[in-house]
Amino acid sequence: MKALELREVGAYYGQSHILHGVSLEVGEGELVALLGRNGAGKTTTLRTAMGLLPPRRGRILVFGRETTHTPPHRLALLGVGYVPEGRRVFPYLTVEENLRLSAGKRPGPFDLRRIYTLFPRLEERRHHLGRQLSGGEQEMLAIARALLLNPRLLLLDEPSQGLAPLVVRQVAEVLKALKREGVSLLLAEQNAHLALGLADRVYVLDDGRVVHAGPAAELREDPERVRALTGVRRR
Repeated sequence: MKALELREVGAYYGQSHILHGVSLEVGEGELVALLGRNGAGKTTTLRTAMGLLPPRRGRILVFGRETTHTPPHRLALLGVGYVPEGRRVFPYLTVEENLRLSAGKRPGPFDLRRIYTLFPRLEERRHHLGRQLSGGEQEMLAIARALLLNPRLLLLDEPSQGLAPLVVRQVAEVLKALKREGVSLLLAEQNAHLALGLADRVYVLDDGRVVHAGPAAELREDPERVRALTGVRRR
């Protein structure tokens, strides 16, 4: 069974046509990367899959179940987690208060103790307000909050954006650990080096259309093709 399927999905913001027949899939336990320039449609694809932007055409399935017009809170109950671009933690709640908002909504292996094992820095900062955290700590908190919903499928939008290389490596290790545990992941990224180093397969978007789909290994050793497809060099 596929964790996620988008079939010929078309999406708009008002009258602006953003996604033009996007089709992609994420297998159970698979990490799939979604690459593309700024404005290529990566964020819109994730928002549409998460029910935040209902598509005007096409179909979406999550674990074989039709979810084309399912609202986000119901998708969360089905086991879909979402880490949005920009982190969006609650600035005037402490780290632990941010986490407790998600804890216990679905049964599974992730609880506060497990989160603090994965992210020791969050335990150190658990009494600090969200607004007092660094960008890297906020990203950790955003990922941790999604994990406390015990997702079977996790959508991540640019988790490395603006982070120091050391923090990017820490985020990468967490994603590897989740994949080993069987969580399915769809990772939208501009950092092609990070994404291709983690992914099983890759899709590249350009102007809301899929312009490449295939094994990540095919692009991993071909930086010139990566640059041609995404408009950015591997970092």
